[in-house]
Amino acid sequence: MFSLKRHQQAVPQEVTVTTEVAVEAPAVPVAPVVDEFEEFKSAVHAQFLDEAGPTHLQNDSLTPEGVELLRRLIYDQAARRGDHIPRARLDALHTEMMNEIRGLGPLEVLLADAAVSEIMVNHPHQVYVERAGRLTLSSVRFRDDAHLLRIIDRVVARVGRHIDEASPMCDARLPDGSRVNAIIPPLALNGPCLTIRRFAKEPLTIGHLIDKGSLTEHMALFLQRCVEAKLNILVSGGTGTGKTTVLNCLSAFIPSGERLITIEDAAELQMQQSHVVRLETRQPNTEGQGGITQAELLRNTLRMRPDRILIGEVRGGEALSMLQAMNTGHEGSLTTVHANTPRDALARLETMVLMAGMDLPHRAIREQVAAALDLIVQIERASDGKRRVSAITELTGMEGDVYLMQDIFRFQPGGRGPNGESLGQHRPTGIVPRCQSAMEEKGLALPLNCFRGEHL
Repeated sequence: MFSLKRHQQAVPQEVTVTTEVAVEAPAVPVAPVVDEFEEFKSAVHAQFLDEAGPTHLQNDSLTPEGVELLRRLIYDQAARRGDHIPRARLDALHTEMMNEIRGLGPLEVLLADAAVSEIMVNHPHQVYVERAGRLTLSSVRFRDDAHLLRIIDRVVARVGRHIDEASPMCDARLPDGSRVNAIIPPLALNGPCLTIRRFAKEPLTIGHLIDKGSLTEHMALFLQRCVEAKLNILVSGGTGTGKTTVLNCLSAFIPSGERLITIEDAAELQMQQSHVVRLETRQPNTEGQGGITQAELLRNTLRMRPDRILIGEVRGGEALSMLQAMNTGHEGSLTTVHANTPRDALARLETMVLMAGMDLPHRAIREQVAAALDLIVQIERASDGKRRVSAITELTGMEGDVYLMQDIFRFQPGGRGPNGESLGQHRPTGIVPRCQSAMEEKGLALPLNCFRGEHL
């Protein structure tokens, strides 16, 4: 009897912290935010900076003494002004100012919402969020460009980076692992732009994906056996389809006794094993020096005795080194690529191999790809926001100059439900994969009814 271990983990409860409206947002920026308490907060802020000392600010946060000092100053300022400000509003001002002084300002309320997976600041007065695959316009606003720029500076400074007119783009990572991209004028015409992609504190398991309908138990069990049999797997999909999530789930099937080395532009993989070496690229400095690419890290990795190599995403010339590694004994490698279909994914790899600068014949490149890869897991995001595995495709070789590919599992669309949700079913194609023989040699073969849609 074959079974799939499904690790059910507690998922944080969603916290509703903002109001939202439909996605149809105004095409032009709305009027600047007018805060009637701006003068009040400025006075309190100035007094806090005068009175606060090392005992109030530590480790990039307010100490309990600092929190109480700020609260006292807010109530003192309200008493001096003679304003009858409700206590609830004073407490709200206290939270806002704590976020402004040592946090990320208006973004703190979104970062506290476990349901928010992405935050997109198009300009100071337009902030979108993604929840459950759907985009909505948040009520969060920044006062002006300068306010947003201060928050961006605070984000990038935490990781030792900077952003200015001379270097107007920056990738960074928050302490919780969230990935940040910022771009400012003159490149961003509507004002500073900030994008934060968040990741669950507890990594999703394959069981979670089954529960969400992203794939079936048969598909998950097949992928588990493929990883255990050390097949080379490519996860393909468009932007925001969940490639990294699927890669994390697949990596959980790697036996704990193996040495894993991960290579990423921005560290996102959440490995569960203990024997892991994590490598991350480095951007050039302001003089254009000191940059380290994925290709360079991959070449160094081959000297580090890896059992498996996981590349967060292949984007350029490192694709050639990756294929060569897969073809020279480094089996069981996993990586992702941006592509909309399995065949497009192979074409993308060919293009990236050419970016390595090697003058290789087109047929030689295709032979490298066909010999290196065993499986392509295609991911898609439906119009209703659902993310799913749309196909698991085996690459079996070449015939002439054409790749030989066969779908083992495929999602069959089934129209729309009453609420506009996309319907359909994952089904096996009935084809027994060629890799079944490789799994048999290792005692990992699946019963044939797995590929017929029958119960195990």
